[in-house]
Amino acid sequence: MTVDPSRDLRTLIASRHQVLVAADRDERRLLDTIRGITGPLGMPLWTWTVSRGLVAERRPGGGGPAGTTEPAQAVSFIAQSTLTGVYVFLDAATVLDDPVAVRRLKELAHEPVSGRTVILTGIGSTIPAALAPEAVLYRPRPPDASELTALLDRTIAGLSASGMAIRITAPARATLVEALRGLTLLEAERLIVEHTVADGMLADSDLPAIRAAKSQLLSADAPLDLVATDVVLDRVGGLNNLKAWLAERARALEPAARAFGLPMPRGVLLTGVPGTGKSLIAKAIATSWGMALVAMDTGRLHGSFVGESEQRLSAALEAVEAMSPVVLWIDEIEKAFSSNRDSDGGASSRVLGVILRWLQERPDGVFVVATCNDVTALPPELTRRGRFDEIFFVDLPGPVERVAVLSAQLRNRGWDPGHFDLTPVIEVTEGFSGAELESVVVGGLYAAYAAGQTLSTEVLMAEARQTIPLAVLRSEDITAMRAWARGRAIPA
Repeated sequence: MTVDPSRDLRTLIASRHQVLVAADRDERRLLDTIRGITGPLGMPLWTWTVSRGLVAERRPGGGGPAGTTEPAQAVSFIAQSTLTGVYVFLDAATVLDDPVAVRRLKELAHEPVSGRTVILTGIGSTIPAALAPEAVLYRPRPPDASELTALLDRTIAGLSASGMAIRITAPARATLVEALRGLTLLEAERLIVEHTVADGMLADSDLPAIRAAKSQLLSADAPLDLVATDVVLDRVGGLNNLKAWLAERARALEPAARAFGLPMPRGVLLTGVPGTGKSLIAKAIATSWGMALVAMDTGRLHGSFVGESEQRLSAALEAVEAMSPVVLWIDEIEKAFSSNRDSDGGASSRVLGVILRWLQERPDGVFVVATCNDVTALPPELTRRGRFDEIFFVDLPGPVERVAVLSAQLRNRGWDPGHFDLTPVIEVTEGFSGAELESVVVGGLYAAYAAGQTLSTEVLMAEARQTIPLAVLRSEDITAMRAWARGRAIPA
């Protein structure tokens, strides 16, 4: 069934809401939607810009009232005028910078007039604190598949007429339409054109770069960072149970899996000893599954105003959904969503509520990898079944895993593990984490190079003996982690 994208806005206008905040990056599409409402109803449509002031569309003679380039004067004109209509303030940040304009907007909202609505745009996806609770948020639906398909057809026709080679297959065209979801029509058109003009051709091979550019674009205004991924699962030492589980879930990404009745994989919580490769796994999943990897910067989530933290989180999660298919990496999740929620006026509780609801209801195409060093700091609601597909405990590597980790570290740096006798190295690295094993190889390379020697088993042994592992420094903490994981998590 085709859904009318203007339906929600039409309802808001008809409900006599006086002030709306439109969370839309596509100014042209928003105005077209508003015209589709006001035109058939015969309602006047006014637009405001700082350069022209208030201007009525299709008004005989054009123009608008003098002096309305000043935000306060423009709002005063609307409040005092007997003219009904929809008044759209473009780039309304200027309005919010004017305290007189803000006060008059609040007064206008308290005196509802049938047939009058003010819409503010260009101020983000949340209601500014200065206008809460007078304003109502309107979130336009992003362009759907039919709009994006029509855009792709028009853009390809234009590129072809300009002499560009179009060598994209029909299946890739359908994939490209899905990849462009979440972007405005203008953003989608620009990505297609940029990646075609770069080499004079639009081909199937452009899809990964377009996906990456989309993720970069959507993460720009949110506490999200696009992470480069060049790690494959085969190059991660140990963690065989986790690797087997991920390989099984990877098959569920195939379209045939939906017909088989399989849901899309949703996410995994990796807890355990620090330095055991939990973060590396997030990168390896994205690489192996051909998805973009986006890291949530939890330090940028929290704001100083009431409601700001949860608004930032909601905006970030909306951006992640628009990037689908994507891997969302929440590193050290316990630091952002801890169980200590009584010292900040309830902000942590509200933020936790947002993430819990989203984890339960998030759409297909977003796979969450959450890592945690101190699982006792997590609220029990986060570890309940349904938030994640599975919980894995990443312990210190045993002898077999240490061989795999050391071999992977040597191989990644251009050294053949077969040229080393790793047995004595394994014996002296009992209790070492993956990060500590990596430091043994790196430290050995530094020592050998400085001494003008080749890297040898003896050099690795000497480096290992100088390292005091975390298992010794924090033995009580690691014992507590293992006790928690027993019966609660799957050994990775």
